[in-house]
Amino acid sequence: MSDKDIFSGRLKVLSIIIVLVISTLIARMGYLQVYDGEYYANLADGNRIRLVPSVAPRGTMYDRNGNILVTNHPGFTVSLLPLTEPISEEVISRLSALLNVPVEEIHSKIAAHVGFDPIRIKTDVGPELTTIIAEQKDLYPGVVVEVLPIRDYIYKTQGAHAYGYVSEISDAELEKKKDEGYKSGDIIGKFGLEKVYDQYLRGTNGGEQVEVDVTGKPVQVLGKKNPIPGNDLHLTIDQEIQAAAEKAIDEQLVQIGAHAAAAVALNPQTGEVLAIVSRPAFDPNLFVNGISSKDWAVINNNPYYPMDNKAITGEYPPGSTFKIITGTAALSEAKVTPEEKIFDSGHHWIIPKGNAGGEALGWLNFEEAMAHSDNVYFYEMGNRLGIDQIERYARMFGMGKITGIDLPYEAEGLVACKAYKQRVFEEDWYLAETFDAAIGQGFNLVTPLQAASIMGEIAADGKRYKPYLVDKIVDVNGNVVKQFKPELLSQLDV
Repeated sequence: MSDKDIFSGRLKVLSIIIVLVISTLIARMGYLQVYDGEYYANLADGNRIRLVPSVAPRGTMYDRNGNILVTNHPGFTVSLLPLTEPISEEVISRLSALLNVPVEEIHSKIAAHVGFDPIRIKTDVGPELTTIIAEQKDLYPGVVVEVLPIRDYIYKTQGAHAYGYVSEISDAELEKKKDEGYKSGDIIGKFGLEKVYDQYLRGTNGGEQVEVDVTGKPVQVLGKKNPIPGNDLHLTIDQEIQAAAEKAIDEQLVQIGAHAAAAVALNPQTGEVLAIVSRPAFDPNLFVNGISSKDWAVINNNPYYPMDNKAITGEYPPGSTFKIITGTAALSEAKVTPEEKIFDSGHHWIIPKGNAGGEALGWLNFEEAMAHSDNVYFYEMGNRLGIDQIERYARMFGMGKITGIDLPYEAEGLVACKAYKQRVFEEDWYLAETFDAAIGQGFNLVTPLQAASIMGEIAADGKRYKPYLVDKIVDVNGNVVKQFKPELLSQLDV
């Protein structure tokens, strides 16, 4: 075979191979375009289109007269938006130094992040920092500055325990709430009304569909969805009464040299809370951007627990206010008449318990004993009633169970009774303990809110209403989403 024939054969083989390769490529291209065209088109769009979310402002809180109590102000937030590639360690280190945020914290936020939303590193930063990022944008690729609504508690510490505070959602909260639409970096109510009504207040986020080039720079906005602000809360609180109550408490604490107190003002005919105060207090604004270690140490190391809402969590002996319950029981059970006089020699004749300082007030009827808050008289009422009758009336007044106010962590209080002592101490009940219970001492415990509710029952002719703080919830268009009305819990059977 000649060299020419050999070359001709090799050329034919090579031609066949080239034809097969080209045919295969054409077939593959056709397959990708016809059968998988939509799939790969979506992938391509994913490479050039990004969703940039827009955070919805939380709803505003108003007092009963329309005065703004809690609102939002626009603030700059520095975030990471890795459009084309991960944020480099160099940029993270540079950003850490600029914002005074530890590198470990930035890495933690990046690791916890899911999706294409900006990774928010620090909120409500000053304009001097945003100016540096804008002017030196080549040094901060992937770093963006967002304008976000920042929660603003206008009166700072005033009403803090009622309004509550917000902060970034924790990992534990996210695990519980991820099925409810919450995401990493979300701001969530942590305490007070912010916590109880978070789903109403938080609103619906919007965003922009942005086309970017190969470097990740925005080219054009393809679509936009405006955020829907959260619903507003119209409270039963009267800001002027709230301010007056807080001022009175603060002045009294200074006068007596004390550090902790609580006060509640109720409308006894409806259960509306007009003011609720707990001391010491805290400024909710400190938590909005993530509380600093220094500020948290000041709060956490305070021995009088500023974060406790003592008006609903503090449990204290009711003292002489309990004599209303003992007196009601004694009259209702015919253990005494309003006119009967009982002699106060300074001490009771069965057990030597008496008035403060041994004061003797002589012969007293019911009205006089109540007016003087006479211990000896009500020791005798306890003697005649017995602890079981006192317990029954205390529970009738609502002691020993939560009121149901729309605030978290409410305490139950405690009613003095044989069963409690036997269960806790495994001891029998003694008459001296009945005497203590009859004047609101011993095992009896109430929260300030329960004490206010008991007084309210007398003012409302025996009716006990559920205390509440929100009158209505209104959407951004002014439509009432939910209206709250007085709820009668019980009527005194006397």
